[in-house]
Amino acid sequence: MTTDLRNALLIHNPNAGSDGKKRRHVLDTARHIFASGGIHSELAETTGPGHATEIAHRAATEGRGLVIACGGDGTLNEIVNGLAGHQNGHRVPLALLPGGTANILAKELDLPWDIPSAAERLVHGTVKEIALGLATPLDHPEKKKYFLSVGGAGPDGMIVYSIDLDLKARVGILAYWWQGAREVFRYKFQHFRIVTGDQKLDASLVIVGRTKNYGGPFKITTGADLFEDQFEMMALTTQSGLRYLSYLPSLWLGDLRESEGVHFWKSDTLVCEPLDKNPLYAQVDGEPLARLPVEFKIVPRALKLLVPSESK
Repeated sequence: MTTDLRNALLIHNPNAGSDGKKRRHVLDTARHIFASGGIHSELAETTGPGHATEIAHRAATEGRGLVIACGGDGTLNEIVNGLAGHQNGHRVPLALLPGGTANILAKELDLPWDIPSAAERLVHGTVKEIALGLATPLDHPEKKKYFLSVGGAGPDGMIVYSIDLDLKARVGILAYWWQGAREVFRYKFQHFRIVTGDQKLDASLVIVGRTKNYGGPFKITTGADLFEDQFEMMALTTQSGLRYLSYLPSLWLGDLRESEGVHFWKSDTLVCEPLDKNPLYAQVDGEPLARLPVEFKIVPRALKLLVPSESK
């Protein structure tokens, strides 16, 4: 482990997950593990939405050697935007201790959910440069966001926009399942246009993957690779809610690629355009972004990531 990482900041969201406020003593154990490897960390806790971005940006400004994130995908997304949005040439590496509603990155890196065990793996890890996705609402480019794992447009965007945050705080990822079940019976599954280079496709859903894992137990963009400079995309063209339900067994069994009306391809950029004035929404890392049109593009070497030694 390089001593360049020794001056670390551990950003913790105590509201992430069902036991967030009881997590502090476990984090103390993790901090001792990091210290045994020469990484001495200070704890900073978030107080509300957007605070993790501010703390991460300040850590980059202060020239920290490492930022350690502990929270769910939303917390991680905020931290990524705080680090990647800092433009003074000093890129602070990021490490993850799993916590919160979901942790796509932890699954991608095969990190154990147990925080001290994850710290043991990371303290012997290596820093790798990876690309990030950047999603830009074309009508409001100031709202652009980097994302680490997955973006999308269509019904998953509507689910993220409509989710009950109080319910999410109580039941975690089950809140997404509940909202998804509701949308199957009331969402219109409108088409929008996907433009990739000179190729166009009208679809009702697009998933823009940097990772194989999507959320919960599901893997959708299984050809994606966090260490490559491209997305894998999956699009559905059906406008039937019942047809969406029919895809679930194939998704569960890993056979979605063989299903009719399902399209997979790779690219480093795509644009999602509405076909009329009806609102359609995009999301990144399970957080709301904006209405279409939205551009998704790869930004190479945008983030330094501390990965366990057994990872790629």
